[in-house]
Amino acid sequence: AVFSDGGYEPAQVLVRKLVSEQPDKYFYADQYSNPSNPGAHYLGTGREILEQVGDEITYFVAGLGTSGTMMGTTRRLREHTRKILCVAAEPAEALHGLEGLKHMGSSIIPPIYDPKLPDEILPVPTESGWDMADRISRDEGLHVGNSTGGNVWAATQLAKGVQEGCSVTIAW
Repeated sequence: AVFSDGGYEPAQVLVRKLVSEQPDKYFYADQYSNPSNPGAHYLGTGREILEQVGDEITYFVAGLGTSGTMMGTTRRLREHTRKILCVAAEPAEALHGLEGLKHMGSSIIPPIYDPKLPDEILPVPTESGWDMADRISRDEGLHVGNSTGGNVWAATQLAKGVQEGCSVTIAW
């Protein structure tokens, strides 16, 4: 099926309908509701960050899509003895061009998302995410998508005015 009227959210609705009507024929892993999504980041991403920069990290930034990365990683980072500010980056506009990220105020909210978990929500303008992705490609030779550009842009905004600290973000 082609979804020209809203992207993956209409596709989610259709998949749920198909699965509910024919559960013996279809399976939907549903990364938006599956606790294994944030669980993998709790067990993997969060642990790896703490192993590598646990005593130095002051900020963690992750974009909101399914929200699994932010939810799982933040839960793990909160177990560390050091206070780590965990910031969710989301598109600033409902109609945006940051593929893979969700503007939560205008989207189907993933059941795994807990809006109380991030310390802060940082809106990312579409143009800023795209510009940062281009800059990373040009300056660092890393060809990343605009959602990674949004994450890095958000991390750089947090770093402005900070005298000392270590900011960690995710590049998909």
